[in-house]
Amino acid sequence: MDAFYASVELRDRPELAGKPVAVGGRADKRGVIAAASYKAREFGVFSAMPTAQALRLCPELVLLPADFDKYTTASQQIMSIFQRYTPLVEPLSLDEAFLDVEGSQRLFGDAEAIGHKIKSDILKETGLVASIGIASSKFLAKLASGLDKPDGFRVIQPDEVRGVLDPLPVSKIFGVGERTAKRLESLGVTTVSQLASRTREEVMREFGASGAWIHDLAHGIDPRRVNPRREEKSHGLERTFEKDITDHEELRLLLYEFCEEVSHELRHRGLRGRTITLKARYWNFKTLTRSKSVDLPVNLGKRIYAVARELFDKLPVGPLRLIGVQLSNLSDVREPAQASLFGGLEPATGEVAEQKLEKATVALDKLRARFGANAVVPASLLSRASLRVREREGERLASPDAVADESGDKNAAE
Repeated sequence: MDAFYASVELRDRPELAGKPVAVGGRADKRGVIAAASYKAREFGVFSAMPTAQALRLCPELVLLPADFDKYTTASQQIMSIFQRYTPLVEPLSLDEAFLDVEGSQRLFGDAEAIGHKIKSDILKETGLVASIGIASSKFLAKLASGLDKPDGFRVIQPDEVRGVLDPLPVSKIFGVGERTAKRLESLGVTTVSQLASRTREEVMREFGASGAWIHDLAHGIDPRRVNPRREEKSHGLERTFEKDITDHEELRLLLYEFCEEVSHELRHRGLRGRTITLKARYWNFKTLTRSKSVDLPVNLGKRIYAVARELFDKLPVGPLRLIGVQLSNLSDVREPAQASLFGGLEPATGEVAEQKLEKATVALDKLRARFGANAVVPASLLSRASLRVREREGERLASPDAVADESGDKNAAE
C-alpha cells in the first residue's frame, strides 16, 4: 500500500487533499513519523524521522495521531480481497503481503490480470491505492512493487531481470544493511551489477553464509516460497520519553506497564515466549540490550516483569530517554509445555499458584475486552492508567475533528 497510514487519514479527511500530511507522535514528546504522504515526502519528510526534524523541513506539515484500530480495519479489508484470488497469502505487515497466484490462473487469468483485478478491487472497496509488483520470486516481486510508486504496477519478466537489477545500489538487496553496504563499498562494490560479477566463493569468503544469500539475490535467485502461516518471531513495546527519566522507581513502573501491555497482546494472539529482552537508551543515545531465556514460555505480565526487572536492575544507572521490552522464541499456547522429568504426581505449590494466576488473568482479560483496557489494572499502575486516559482525552479534544467551528456549534466539539 502507498503511504498506508497517511493515505487512510487522507481518505477519511478529504479537506486535507493536496496538503503535506504525516502520522506520528508529537514533537514535544519526542515523537517520530510513522507515515508520510507523498506530498510531505517532497519536503524530505519520511517515516522513522523525528517529528521535530519533520516540522523543521515542512513547517506546514499536518501532523495526525495514529489510529491503529482504523488502520487494522482497512488492512483486514485488503487481506480479504487477496484471499478471493489465492489462499497463499503471506502478510508482512498491515500494508504489505506476498501472494502466490500460480494455482489461480485458470480461474482469474494470468498473474498480470490478477494484479490489475486486485488493484482495482482495493481502490473500489477501500478508497486506497496499492502498488503491485509481479515477478517469479519474492525478492523480485517486492522490488518491482517499489519501482513505480506511488500507484505503481510493475512486471519483471525473466529476460528483464539483469536490466532491472544491474544499475541498482547494493543496498536494494534484501539483507544488505548499512554495515554490509559499507564493507562492500570498501571492496569496490556499490552496484548490484558489481556484486553479481564477483564469484560466489569470493563473496562467501568475505561474508560467510550471508554472502551466498546476497550473491544469489544479485542474480535474482530467491527460492523462498510464499508461506501463508508465517510465524511471528517476536513481539514487544518500546517508548521514547518526553524528557529523560532518572527516577529508578518510575522507570520500573513504566517497565511493568509495558510488560502488562505486551503480555495482554500475546494472550490475545494466542502466543507465549521464552526469551525476554530489555532495551534501554541513555541520554547520550548509548543503547544497551539484555536478554534472558526462561525454562517455560510465558505470557503473564508479572512473570515477564520479574525477568525484565532483573535485567533492568543490572543496568548502569543513568538518565534514560527510551525503554522497551520484547518477547521472542514465541510458541502457540496450544503447544504443550514440557513438564519436569522427575516431578511428583501432585503439582508443586508454585505450579498451583501459577494455575491460579493464569485463571485470574483469563477472567481479567474478559473484563478488559468488555469494559476497556483500563477497566482492571494492577494497583501500582492505577495512577499511570488515569494519566493515559487524561492524555488521550486531551489529544482527542486537540484533534482537527474536535475543534468547534466559528458558529460555536457545540456538536462540533463532541
